[in-house]
Amino acid sequence: MKIEFYKHNLSNADKDEARRVLDSIFLTSGDWTKEFEKKFAVYTGNKHAVGVASCTNALELAVRRYGIGPGDEVITTPMSFVATANAVEAVGAKPVFVDVEKAIGNINANLIESAITPRTKAIILVHLYGQMCDMKKIRAIADKYNLKVVEDAAHCIEGKRDGIGVGQFGDVACYSFYATKNLSCGEGGALTCNDQETYDWLMRARLHGLDKSAEDRYNKLYKHYDMEFLGFKCNLSNILAALLVHQIDNLDGFLAKKEAIARIYDNGFSGNPYISKPAVLVNSRHARHLYTIFVNSLRRDEYLHALQEASVGVAVNFRPIHLMRYYREKYGYKEGDFPVAENIGASTITLPFYQKLAQEEISYVIDTVNNIVDG
Repeated sequence: MKIEFYKHNLSNADKDEARRVLDSIFLTSGDWTKEFEKKFAVYTGNKHAVGVASCTNALELAVRRYGIGPGDEVITTPMSFVATANAVEAVGAKPVFVDVEKAIGNINANLIESAITPRTKAIILVHLYGQMCDMKKIRAIADKYNLKVVEDAAHCIEGKRDGIGVGQFGDVACYSFYATKNLSCGEGGALTCNDQETYDWLMRARLHGLDKSAEDRYNKLYKHYDMEFLGFKCNLSNILAALLVHQIDNLDGFLAKKEAIARIYDNGFSGNPYISKPAVLVNSRHARHLYTIFVNSLRRDEYLHALQEASVGVAVNFRPIHLMRYYREKYGYKEGDFPVAENIGASTITLPFYQKLAQEEISYVIDTVNNIVDG
């Protein structure tokens, strides 16, 4: 039996919607993009949503929105995909890492304040694996020091904690619709915010800083455009938006299925003393993006290869950013700087976790993992 690491959720309705775009005139951002943005803002409980080409684009736009640049610092986590810190590097600022919580891998809010300097301008946090950070505590720290808060919610569209949804305590939130995400169109992203001026800026910034989109210019009488500031080219097309608009309606149903699979995995691994897993927070809703386990770090790669040989797809989420060559060479980071993140990075294995997993496939993954992870 071969268990793929991931299979997407695209339905016939999603594909038919994309075909409607392909049979239309306007393939770039237009009516489908607007419809998606409206539905996504409602789902996340935010006033505005802006579709972009990737979460990386979203993160960089967020950083640029707040005028962050050379000489500035942004506090963030080393336990994430490199895009989180790269967005800070892209504007010439410095990412300042803070270690994470052992239980769930999110940035340790208790360590943030000690990392703040006169150069600190913002905090970029990551809702890792699908569980939200302590937004109440982080918002209080940010307000005390007049800092912006950017939520990297690539894993966590559906998440809630302490009655708070994603984007509701941050200044802006960034989302991913990459191939393996719960809401996916292969490549794509979005930002949400509740500030009108930020929304207006983002809508222009995603399209070169122009005051009119292509749809605005060509749908009726031609209108000349002006460029208000130096922006980017990262708008979400109608084609990709069409793949997303109906999926939003199914997100809660998808989440219920993944929650059920997570419980089966939890029960299946509960008797193996060599496997542990991230804690699940109380008073929260886990977005269940990834299912990860922790094993003996000295044997983790051995287990990875054995699982692959047994036809079980696996991944590592994540190798700590500060130990990547670029960051080691530029800033002198080394092993031991952020030990909790390093321990997670050295011991974690991400298992197949998607709605289309059949019971026999889930059982095969559990049996295979338990047979291989033996010390």
